Amino acid sequence: MTDEPRATLISTLTCPECGAHHCERMPEDACQYFYDCPTCGAVMRAKPGDCCVFCSYGDVPCPSVQAMGRGPASGT
Repeated sequence: MTDEPRATLISTLTCPECGAHHCERMPEDACQYFYDCPTCGAVMRAKPGDCCVFCSYGDVPCPSVQAMGRGPASGT
């Protein structure tokens, strides 16, 4: 039996408008396309080609992308 690495579920989002950083828990079963910056109110949207705001603006990609072999759970 192999122990699969668990996905990292906390990511720090950086607002492209004001530069504020906010740590958020990522959903494990859905993509989050939008995020309202608590500091300036800007609505962040996933960039074209990204599945969610965590992949676009976070320091850790979402759990589904981590499962495909990119990010902290995969060691890359």
